[in-house]
Amino acid sequence: MIHNEIAPADQLWLSVRREAEAALARDPLFGASLSASILDHSDLGSAVAHQIGERLGKRAADRQLFAHVAREAFAASPDLVDAASRDLQSIAVHDPATTGLLPPLLNFKGYVALQAFRVSSRLWRQGRTDLALLTQSLSSDCLQVSIHPSASIGTGVFLDHATGIIVGAFAVIGDDTIILQNVTVGRRPSLPNHAPRIGRGVLLSAGATVLGDIRIGDFARIGAGSLVENDVPGGCTAVGVPARLTNCPEEVSA
Repeated sequence: MIHNEIAPADQLWLSVRREAEAALARDPLFGASLSASILDHSDLGSAVAHQIGERLGKRAADRQLFAHVAREAFAASPDLVDAASRDLQSIAVHDPATTGLLPPLLNFKGYVALQAFRVSSRLWRQGRTDLALLTQSLSSDCLQVSIHPSASIGTGVFLDHATGIIVGAFAVIGDDTIILQNVTVGRRPSLPNHAPRIGRGVLLSAGATVLGDIRIGDFARIGAGSLVENDVPGGCTAVGVPARLTNCPEEVSA
């Protein structure tokens, strides 16, 4: 199931199970892992919670704790399961090396880190800030993705390669954004309460840094290694250090 239509979470889960059953038939030695990760679960939320526990927990007790916290969050907030579904489908659509839904669910640490962030964000909003920050810390240690739980991230987001990604407090990232490795989105020391606001469908290429009280417009593209400290209008490309605008739509550049 790889297409541009967004399937509901329950339909996506059926597709994941079919892929798991086919993988089991091809390679029975893979069966034990598939059972624990996919086939023993009744829905996507339970499977994602299991992945969060396995990736963040350094000890058995920690794995059980974080899986339980995630299941609790998914059961209380079905929108988190919908977001997990949309994020998984975004990977299937945008990653040319992906041939299905099962591989990113099992193997892409960026996907798990993003779902762990969504759980930590809910904890933060509930006032459970210590547990929220612990989740962020373990995601940083174990997955090399550090997203502050006060940030806001839309759905259909793809953290590609997902190593060295930092999203600071109060940053806002829109739907359908793609973030590559070693990207930083954060505040400037002189304006600690002002974080970037990134629109929908933006590409943040490898090594890009976006700082300060700025707006990145919808469908903008930030080039690899660029330093962006000023607004980027929608549809424009920003490249260089400091970043300069290029390839803007005519109505922007006029």
